[in-house]
Amino acid sequence: MSDAAQPTAAEVRAAAEAVKAALDRHLAAVERRTGDDDPAVYEAFNVLATAAEAYDELLYERYDEVTPFEIPGADDSLPPYAGPDEPRALSLLIRRDYAVVEPQRLLAQARRITDLDPDEDEDGPTGTAAALGVVFGEYEADEIASRHKEFGLEEGDSTLWLTAADDLPDPGEWLAAPFEQADPERILYRFDVSSVFDEDDFGDADEEEGTARPRTPGSASA
Repeated sequence: MSDAAQPTAAEVRAAAEAVKAALDRHLAAVERRTGDDDPAVYEAFNVLATAAEAYDELLYERYDEVTPFEIPGADDSLPPYAGPDEPRALSLLIRRDYAVVEPQRLLAQARRITDLDPDEDEDGPTGTAAALGVVFGEYEADEIASRHKEFGLEEGDSTLWLTAADDLPDPGEWLAAPFEQADPERILYRFDVSSVFDEDDFGDADEEEGTARPRTPGSASA
């Protein structure tokens, strides 16, 4: 974002005041709650989440700083947690999408790798698919995620699910279909990143926004 388009200090201050007001409203709603599904608490939670998200974005754009807390947004896409209270095993499911936006940069990186490996062909890969095979064979997924621009890639949507299990599966049990057995009712934590959140909440915002879903055993999402 250019300097001209950055929020003003007054706008950041106003967003901070909105968070304070939303905190007071949420506490008052909790103090007066009439039951576990009190709609006033639910509404106050959503107002607080929206205010905190807006403040965090303005704070980052203006001062390149972030808040030390994160309020999960309302999300009814997951059912209440129904897994074990004391999980003995965990599965971490991750999906990241990328677009190849600079094929020549990708090829150059792949050829640089093959130049360092005497067992590879002298000419290196000549196509995108082969170059992807070289790059993803050389680097771990987390390193590619942090350096994707170096490889001519552009990030798309991504999601991370932490699921609870009673025991580890038998070796090789799920390798043929690694995501098929994911149980939404056993998700302890979910974190999604997509530009669609910006489109829904902030109109023409350019930066991608994450939606965190921290959960505790026995609790439903707000």
